[in-house]
Order: sequence, then C-alpha cells, then structure tokens
Amino acid sequence: MAAKAGDDPASLMSLSTVFCLRNLRSTMCYQGFRNKLCLRSDIFLPSEICDKLVNTYMDLVHTDSNFEPEESFFQLFSDPRSTRLTRVQLREDFVRDRDLEAIRKQDLIELHLSYCNSLSSRSLKTLSCFRETLVSLCLFGCSHIYYRKGGAPLACNEDTEDEEDESPASRQALETDFNFQGFNRLRLLNLGGLPDEVDAETLLRPLKSLTSLDLSNVQLLATAFLTQWKDRLAFLVLYNVDLTEELVGTVVELVNLRHLDISRESRRTSKFKMTRKILTAIVQRLVNLVSLDISGHIMLDNCTVPHFEEAMGRPSIEPCKSSIYPFQELKRPLQFLGLYDTTLCTVTHIPAYKVTGSKNEDQVLNAIEAYTEFRPELAHRAINQLFDIARIQHCSQLLRALQLVIAALKSHKYDKSIQVTGSAALFYLTNTEYRSDQSVRLRREVIQVVLNGMEQYQEVTVQRNCCLTLCNFSIPEELEFQYSRVNQLLLKILEPARQDESIQRIAVHLCNALVCQVDNHHKEAVGKMGFVKTMLNLIQKKLQDRMCDQVMEFSWSALWNITDETPDNCQMFLNCRGMSLFLECLQEFPDKQELHRNMLGLLGNVAEVKALRPQLLTPQFITVFSNLLDSKADGIEVSYNACGVLSHIMFDGPEVWSMEEPRRDTVMDKMWDAIQSWDVTSRRNINYRSFEPILRLLPQGISPVSQHWATWALFNLVSVYPGKYCPLLIKEGGVSLLERVLELESSQPETRDMARKVMEQCETFKEDPMETNQGQEVNYGQRG
Repeated sequence: MAAKAGDDPASLMSLSTVFCLRNLRSTMCYQGFRNKLCLRSDIFLPSEICDKLVNTYMDLVHTDSNFEPEESFFQLFSDPRSTRLTRVQLREDFVRDRDLEAIRKQDLIELHLSYCNSLSSRSLKTLSCFRETLVSLCLFGCSHIYYRKGGAPLACNEDTEDEEDESPASRQALETDFNFQGFNRLRLLNLGGLPDEVDAETLLRPLKSLTSLDLSNVQLLATAFLTQWKDRLAFLVLYNVDLTEELVGTVVELVNLRHLDISRESRRTSKFKMTRKILTAIVQRLVNLVSLDISGHIMLDNCTVPHFEEAMGRPSIEPCKSSIYPFQELKRPLQFLGLYDTTLCTVTHIPAYKVTGSKNEDQVLNAIEAYTEFRPELAHRAINQLFDIARIQHCSQLLRALQLVIAALKSHKYDKSIQVTGSAALFYLTNTEYRSDQSVRLRREVIQVVLNGMEQYQEVTVQRNCCLTLCNFSIPEELEFQYSRVNQLLLKILEPARQDESIQRIAVHLCNALVCQVDNHHKEAVGKMGFVKTMLNLIQKKLQDRMCDQVMEFSWSALWNITDETPDNCQMFLNCRGMSLFLECLQEFPDKQELHRNMLGLLGNVAEVKALRPQLLTPQFITVFSNLLDSKADGIEVSYNACGVLSHIMFDGPEVWSMEEPRRDTVMDKMWDAIQSWDVTSRRNINYRSFEPILRLLPQGISPVSQHWATWALFNLVSVYPGKYCPLLIKEGGVSLLERVLELESSQPETRDMARKVMEQCETFKEDPMETNQGQEVNYGQRG
C-alpha cells in the first residue's frame, strides 16, 4: 500500500525535544529562587541538543497557542560549561534584549535574527560578544536594533539581563558607536531592511572576508565599496535596491559571484529597464553564476527570440536553445532563475533547472519556496496564483504545495495578506478531490495553522476561509486532537457583536458537527465554555429579526446534540430562558418543520433528566406538547418527539400531576391516538447512540402509554435499520426487558404484540446478521 502525502513519521529527536520543552520542570529543570527556571546540576548538553531545543522552542512559541513560553528560558543556556549553543535562529517581537544577553557567553557560529523588532542597540553590544566565533549573522528586518532605548548610550553592563525596560527602541536615537570591527570570522551577513539613516558602507568597512551579503531593501548612497570583496563574494542579494548603471557596473566586477539577486517586488515600482545589453554583460562577466534572480523588472522586447521561432520543439533547458538571447551564452543551465513578475517566465525554452514565475504550477511553487522566508509580499502573490490553480485546474504536486503553504502560514503568522491567501489555498488543497492522498499527520498540520490564523485574526475574510477549510475535515474525528481549542475559537466567532451572516452560518454548522457523536465529557467541557448560552443568544437575535434561517435551525440542532445525556447542559438550557425561546419560536415560526423537530428533540433530552422534569410540568408546556402530538411536520418526527417528552413526564406517575387542566388521562389518550397513527416503517431523521433512556420506560406499570411509546420506537428502529439497532438493543440488555413487558399484567395487548415483534426481529438478526434493509438514517441529531 502506497504511503500517503506527508506520512513520514517525526524523528525521535524531534519528538523528544518537544516533550522536554513541554515538560521542562520534570525533565531537565527545577523551580529556583523566585520561581526562576534553573537547569539541573547534573545536566550537560552538547550543541546538537541545545541548538535543537532553542530553535524548536521558537517554533512552538509561534505556532502552538497551547505552549506556554518560559520567562527565563534563555537563562538555561547562560553557562557554556553545561550547555553549548552554536547555531540559533530567533524571530519576531517575542525576542528581547535580555534573551540575547543571557546567551552572550556562548561561542555562536550562526545567529539568525528575523523581524526581531523588540531588540534595541543593547543587542548590538551583545553581538560583539560573539565576534570571535560568528561565521553567519542575519539581522533581517531587525530595524530597531540600530537605535537606543530612550536615547541611552550603548551599555556595557554585565547585569543587564535583570533590566525590565523592554519598550521598543526610539527611532530618533540612532546608535553610532557600533561597527563590525573584530568580526574577523564573519563570512555570511544579512542586513536586509537596514534603516536609511545607517550608512551601509561605514558599517561594513571592517569586514574583509565576506562571501555572502544580503542588502535587501537597503538604500545605497554609493556602490564602489562592494568591490572590496570582488575576489571573495559568492552570494549577493540586492532585492528592492534601486538599480543604476553604476551599480550594475560594480556588480559585474564581482567575478566570483555564484548567486546574484537584483530582483524587485514589482514592475510597477521599477524605473530601471532590464535591457539585452545588461543581461548579456551579467552572463558574460559573471561566468561562475549558478543562480540569478531578476524578478520584478521591466524587460525590453529585444531580450527574447521571435515567438514563431521559440515555440518550435519541446521545451529545453539547453542554453543554446534559450528563448532569452543573453542566456544563450551560458556555459551550462542555471540551477535557479528568478523570473517572477516578468514577461520572460512565459517563454518556452528557459536554461534553468528551477524557475520562478507565474506560467505554470511548477514556477509558482518555486516562487513560494524561494520567497516565503524574507519576501512575504511575493509569496503572498504566488500563493494567490496557487489558489487559482487548485480552484480552477488541478494541483499535481499536492504534498509540496501543502507543505509550502503551511510553512508560509507558520512563518508569517502576523502577516494578514499571507493568512488570507494561504487559508484560501488550503480550502481547495484539502477538499474532497485531494483528500485521499493526504496523511493524518499532514492534515493535522493544516488544522494547526488554520486555528493559528483564526486566533490571530478576527478579520472576516481570514475567519471565513479558516472555517470553510475546517469543513473539509471529518468532524469531529479529525478535529478531536484540538477539540477544546477549536470550540473556543468558534464560540468567540459567534459572539453577538459579530454580524457577518456567512461566518455565523459556517461556525454554527461546525459547532453542531463538533458536538454530534462525541463522548459526554467533551459535551460537558464545551457546555462550560458557554456553548449553550451562545446558541441561545443567536436564537434570541434571530427572533428579534423575525428570521428563521440556517443559523436558527443549526443552533437548535446544536443544542439538541449538546444536551444528549448531559444533565448539566440541559440545566443550562433551562437556566438561560431556553423554554421561553422555545415557545417564542413555535409562535413566530409555526410552519418551520425542521425547526420544530430540532426543538422537540432537545426537549426530549431535557425530559430524560428526572430532576428537571418538574420544570416542564406546567399547564402551558403540557398543552404545547399535547398539541404537537397532532403535528404532521417532518413525517412523524415532531409528533414522535413530543410524545417522547410526555412519555418521560408520565413515567413520574399521577402524584406529580398537580394541574387541573389539561387532565393527565386526556393527554395520555392523545398520546395513544398519536402512536396509533404513525407508520411503523417510517425512515428516521435521528441517530441513537444508546437506548438506555427508552429502555427504562419498559419494565413499569405506572404509565402504559410510555411503555407503548418505547416499544413502538424500538420496533420501528430494529425493523427499518436492523444492522445498526439490533446489535445495540441486544448489547444493552433490551431483549430481557422486553420479556418483562410480556410478563407484566399492566402491559397493553398491542404493546405485548409489538414487544414480541421486536424480539423476533433481533432473533432473526442473530441467525442472519447480513442487513437486508439498506436504508440509512439522516443524522440531524444524536438522540431525541
């Protein structure tokens, strides 16, 4: 059997790391003075484990809402005698100056900081602690790190980790005392997003041995300084840097470049025109190039061969056949060529193994992969194109597409555009067409990022996309591992202040599905979250609007499901004016059959709770239930459920019937008449998980009509759906209770006759368990 997409198991190292991080106090730490987290004295961890702990910790902080960050986590790595860090990746505003200061004694080789806008120039001082060992440094998007907090000068205090001032750095107090003097081992440097006030040339001048430099979105006042690395620089990124003839002239002097990125976000922001002459110069002078990105540039028409020539033959990556003239001079195909948002990506013959663009699925996926980490503005557009492919065409690289979208959503949890397009793409990538190819693990990853988006954004489009995506999963089975979290998020969506009808409708549908077919402890937990009150608030609002729509019907259906065999939730329903709303809905919507069925199913659950039945035993309610016995709405369902409610009330005996009108005998006569009128072969809009509430009405003589209703219900279900209900009845001891019915003198002849038929049906089933009736119930509610 072939493995499904994304079915590779997590490594033991990954599982162990996550377990330790979730259980620090019971694995490697103890609670010290003032509740400070301390590393146990007998723990000594090598760099492979420490790096994994720190980097996984950051992933959990950003992607798992149930994970609780530790205030003093980075202090665990303050002493290199017990913990060794070498390669650390930190990101987002969560990282503070004192976190870096905590690890300042470590001999870091790689330090990647991305979008860490809580860092100030205090962290520049900390960087100096790593100057003798650091080989790779990324400060992408950390614009505040170049500014002092409150204008204070660069500190040199060994005890700065205890400072509590974590306010953002002031953009007016530029730090001028820092440079890279002494960073002699530094080879790879990313200064993407360097503020305009910081002079890149001055900052970089001390670095003599750089082989990789990223100056994305940096304003370069001069360009000649780049030539100081012309004999060493192999990797240069000038994304969104304004190109000039001077800059291009400088770049082509860097003859050892293997990767050159001079791309832009969009052609709309570009004043520079990429000519055939410039491209030719790049190809001719930079003979070691294996990767080139010229995305977002305006291309002049003379760059490509005529259409009638280039359309000939099968697509080829051979440079000599290139549809782009300058690339015909390449010695070998490029490993990577960025042509996103250019006209060149549409040509036939492109001499590169991996191309970004918008021509086809492969180019789009390459774009998402290449641009997600540092260019969410491009990844967002590429994911939008993937959305169109999945929606209109067919996604042939499903696993890769899902993994890339999941990675983008995780990396840019706070980027609204990524969350909108990513959640929309997930909806189409997880629908029925692709479902059979996806593993449980992969689908769980999708659910996690969808819930992350719902938590982070209350914006209508994100919420709608996320809710729709959840509808693609088997509910509640596939959502059970996040059961509490998803219910809390849905209930938050359904708060009264939210007015978007489409989201309301989807969220109520999901709520209903989540409380159907789950264990009672799940229902009780959700009830305590405010589920019952939220549904009743929605019903109240619909009543005010005099509107009976899907939200109204789903809300009653959800209440029917969540009150099944859960007395606490039934009590909440009564406490929150549920019966008043029931009466108002009956009066306002007398012809809404499905609504009536859902409401009566719910009240059947309430009536099963002996302690709550006295609250139903009023002239007003009994009259309503009695009148509904005559209802023909939804086949027999409304009449059946009304009779079920009354059957449980009658079971408490005549002594509790304190009202003069309606009389108990009169109501019982109406119940007999209603039962006699039902077709015993009726197919049912109900789904019983247990017969226990029905079975308790069998061995008694207090209310023969209740006994008859219970016997009729069993006969109907085992006759129409023998494969499901005969085993259930046998398992729950129903046959012996039916024998008691035959023995009781109080049992009516027609009740005895029906009891025999139920027993015969079960006996027949035991002899021939193959179900002969293929009818299936419609699963509107769990039990009535």
